[in-house]
Amino acid sequence: MGAVPTVLNMIANSPLNDRKPLTHKVEILTGGSSPPPHVLSKMEELGFRVTHGYGITEAYGVATYSLWKPEWDSLPLDERAVLKSRQGVQHLCIEKVDVRDPETMENVPADGKSIDEIVLRGNTVMSGYLKDAKATEEAFRGGWFHSGDLAVKHPDGYIEIKDRLKDIIISGGENISTLEVERVLYSHPGVVEAAVVARPDDEWGQTPCAFIKLKEGFDEISAQEIIKFCRDHLPHYMAPKTVLFEDLPKTSIGKVKKFILREKAKALGSIH
Repeated sequence: MGAVPTVLNMIANSPLNDRKPLTHKVEILTGGSSPPPHVLSKMEELGFRVTHGYGITEAYGVATYSLWKPEWDSLPLDERAVLKSRQGVQHLCIEKVDVRDPETMENVPADGKSIDEIVLRGNTVMSGYLKDAKATEEAFRGGWFHSGDLAVKHPDGYIEIKDRLKDIIISGGENISTLEVERVLYSHPGVVEAAVVARPDDEWGQTPCAFIKLKEGFDEISAQEIIKFCRDHLPHYMAPKTVLFEDLPKTSIGKVKKFILREKAKALGSIH
């Protein structure tokens, strides 16, 4: 079956009395957004085997997939989930996927730390945007299609998205990946959904603002508890300074509408 991470999250957090044991292994292809490792580990515990694919409309579907290596089978569940959450290696049907400096088009070091943009080329990549020569020229500068996704490349060649270019939070000169913060939030036992955006801050420029939907029975969790949890699992500058509890707005395929959340965070005003 195929399912976006939002659906995986619904299955992973379904009530215990609604579950029935699987009689065989069920293969799932997921994509559309980055699945949190915590959700992937829960799905595996339930008997599902998830393969993560990364694609973009302009490249006609799946561009990379997280090809599983047999030697990873012996790793602990949480480590396997982290590996599965990576966007992986290029798919057979695309000529090339790489992580490069969008200005110089130089390769980033395969160190799992250096962040730059995912670029693609091949005959499944679009020829351009309809009646928009300016946007087409911008998208294909340097002879590659620029995805707008920021990623690192690991020593084994697998790529891992860190954020959308428009979503990255710059706080006191440090780049904060909203996906990394969200992954920690999803690992909290009381959180069922989470999304992080930038909020203006007078001192730091921007700081993380977390929007969270809690599981049933966890209504007593406070914003301070969530902030402390993040500070215990992340560098302190990456922890949200603002936490709001509400349902997350989504598209028809389950992607969180972060542009709405960015406007809400902006409307809160700057932190003094």
